[in-house]
Amino acid sequence: MRSAFFLLSHSMKRVRSLVLTMSFLVAGFQILLTLVAKSIEKANAFEEMSHVVPDFLRQLMGPSFVALMSFRGIVCVGYFHIAVMGSLVGLMIALATEPAAEIESGFTDLVLSRPLARHWVITRTLALILLCTGFSVFLMMLGTWAGLYWLAPKGAEWPAPGLIRSLALNLGLLMLCWGGVTAAVSAACRRRSVAGSVASLLTLAAYLLDYLARVWEPAQSVAWLSPFRYYSPLDRILGAQIPGRHLWVLVSVAVAGFALAYIVFARRDL
Repeated sequence: MRSAFFLLSHSMKRVRSLVLTMSFLVAGFQILLTLVAKSIEKANAFEEMSHVVPDFLRQLMGPSFVALMSFRGIVCVGYFHIAVMGSLVGLMIALATEPAAEIESGFTDLVLSRPLARHWVITRTLALILLCTGFSVFLMMLGTWAGLYWLAPKGAEWPAPGLIRSLALNLGLLMLCWGGVTAAVSAACRRRSVAGSVASLLTLAAYLLDYLARVWEPAQSVAWLSPFRYYSPLDRILGAQIPGRHLWVLVSVAVAGFALAYIVFARRDL
């Protein structure tokens, strides 16, 4: 057990700069979004902005467009902005490819030369992803509330605490989902670059499939294959509850990914 804790602490020391930087960036982005929303609110420019957007884009976004063109909507943008979502999923890919990186460097041979079962390598990766996901999402929520308390103008409609928590939960489960998928890929690879490339291509393909299914009806029949289909922050901002089935799908994919990682890593040649 002591060796397993040493392995986890060693990994956390290696990734702490990346995780801290990413987490503080997304938290800072939330504060800046509140500042942007404050400026627009004070200038009464939300209605003017809505007129600038082309009609086809308004029709494409539907009711969510109206929800976004508000103080509350701008503050919540960080929880589904493609840059934030892509960066956090990318962070999960970087963390979950640790097993492949350690095999490539020979570190796994050194670790397993001690009385340590193979499954601890994957358990370490699981613990690392859980801790870093929780920390990043918590700091993002903290940035949201800090921005609101410091910068929100009087009379502005704040996002409800339940809304922020549900958006953060949905984002966190999406991160865990891709962490599980990447862990399964990493457990079968000898090189981190290969594992990262495969996981990144899977992520991109899944995102494009979900995007295509939202604008092209024939693609909807296979849209269920994309985990992004079960990430629906815009619906939540509109007032709808996130379907419990969507959350369970993300959890199930994460669990299946890590379970497969345990099986593959236990049976593979190192």
